[in-house]
Amino acid sequence: MAKAAKKQFAVIGMGRFGTSVAQSLARLGYEVLAIDVSGARIQDVVNKVTHAVAADSTDEEALRALGLRNFDVVVVAIGQDIQASILTTIILKELGVPYIIAKAQNELHGKVLSKIGADKVIFPERDMGQRVAHNLILPNLLDFIELSDDYSIVELEAPPVMVGKNLKQLDIRARFRCNVMAIKTGGRMNIAPNAEDSIREGDILVIVGKNGDLARLERHYADNGK
Repeated sequence: MAKAAKKQFAVIGMGRFGTSVAQSLARLGYEVLAIDVSGARIQDVVNKVTHAVAADSTDEEALRALGLRNFDVVVVAIGQDIQASILTTIILKELGVPYIIAKAQNELHGKVLSKIGADKVIFPERDMGQRVAHNLILPNLLDFIELSDDYSIVELEAPPVMVGKNLKQLDIRARFRCNVMAIKTGGRMNIAPNAEDSIREGDILVIVGKNGDLARLERHYADNGK
């Protein structure tokens, strides 16, 4: 079976939030197009993402020329300019972008974004850019906690390909150099599970590892699910 094509992301608005999402996605090995009206901000990220372009996102022809309808996900991370955020979202919807995530300044802004077609609305004060980036890649990822510059913990709802297999069969430690610390089944927490413990539908795996190894695990289950 051919391997699934790697997802492509575009992030519009290179403020703190947008830059965090774009760089986190790029570090995880995904193709990222960064867009901002400011050439200076684009220069700051040009070496940290796949492509970076200075463009006015309220210009429909500019966005059409960038081929945004061909991207899997476009994140509208525009800062204080609510009007530009709304207009950009409308244009992306009209261009046929499959999935639009938009950053909202407040509840009212969020309601407007939802009504005009944003598939998901993000409130930066509640959603760190890095966590959003990981969740974009693997929707089953429930939480991402950075322990240090090198190590993190993730909570992963078992994807269908894991169900019915035990930890020995999954062999996560050998394949990804990550350790399953616990398995949550309903309201019960199995601390330090053994190799024969099977994964059930709805189980949540608590996994610790180096950031690079966790990224490989995320990419693996996002791209081919095997």
